[in-house]
Amino acid sequence: MPEEPEITGESSDDLSEAMLTAARSVVRTCMQIRPSEHVLVVTDPETSEVGRALYEATAEVTDRILLMMMPPSHKKGMEPPSPVAELMRQQDVVLLATKTSLTHTRARRNATRENARIASMPGITTEILSMGGMTADYGAMKKEISGLNPLLRKRTSVVVRTPGGTDLSFRTGARWVLEDSGICNRPGQITNLPAGKVFVLPKEGTANGKVVIDGSWEGRMLEEPLTLLIEDGVVIGTSGGEESEEITRVMDEARSRVRTSLIERVGTIAEFGFGMNPRSHISGNQLEDQVVRGSAYIAIGDNSALGGTASVGFQLRGVMSKPSVELEDVDLVVDGKITARKR
Repeated sequence: MPEEPEITGESSDDLSEAMLTAARSVVRTCMQIRPSEHVLVVTDPETSEVGRALYEATAEVTDRILLMMMPPSHKKGMEPPSPVAELMRQQDVVLLATKTSLTHTRARRNATRENARIASMPGITTEILSMGGMTADYGAMKKEISGLNPLLRKRTSVVVRTPGGTDLSFRTGARWVLEDSGICNRPGQITNLPAGKVFVLPKEGTANGKVVIDGSWEGRMLEEPLTLLIEDGVVIGTSGGEESEEITRVMDEARSRVRTSLIERVGTIAEFGFGMNPRSHISGNQLEDQVVRGSAYIAIGDNSALGGTASVGFQLRGVMSKPSVELEDVDLVVDGKITARKR
């Protein structure tokens, strides 16, 4: 009778080693932590394995390291407990590996004012850390993203099309943002991880056409495509399952609370970008989905963070698959592949 195979636990060991390798990339390449620096890792029960890997990787560089566990009751938009907020202010580096985002909290803003540099990783999973977007070569990606600048400068007219039916045009309202490379080495700097995207503020009132979201919406995989009809820079109609109803509900709620001059601008096309991270894949994690190399995403709602005037208090995001992105005489993306060349 054949012997039963021995269970060695090698797969678990391999996963732990892969996580530690990626965590070292966060510590040494992305954040460039130094032995003299004080570091705080904030995690919670759902992300504790990632938090532990970040702690261990940091401890190889500095012994001035703390690990704090958030309560499981913490919800999106809530401030962290006061001891966590106070410690964040006192650090040189803060690594936020939590289920929900702390990016838009007072605690994060106060830590930034005190010159802490911060990596925010909401919804980070062991898979994303060990096999997904966190395994990218961030040094190489920063160089590639920076190299796009000559093509992006002084060109303003954008056209986006997808096989799913997207046909959108707009003019840029500011410079393209090239800092989302994952490298966070200056005091007071903040980055999302995984990183790797290029994005821009569409000029208000210039976006027209149709967007078909067929990747993910707000970090959820779609059962059917979501269509947005856009006229003069705002969403005027939606269709496609529960997500369409959600957009209508969120926009109606926003209209009831914003000042009169903003009511017609609640559905503003707030941001457009395309992904550059070759290790990411669309999985229903919002941060990772929008950095997938060759994908594109759009945000509707509040554009004030990029210098716009539609301060409407919410933002919703969706990802498109296999886009083609034209910037006047430059093909930035063709059928989901980064090309970045003049025609």
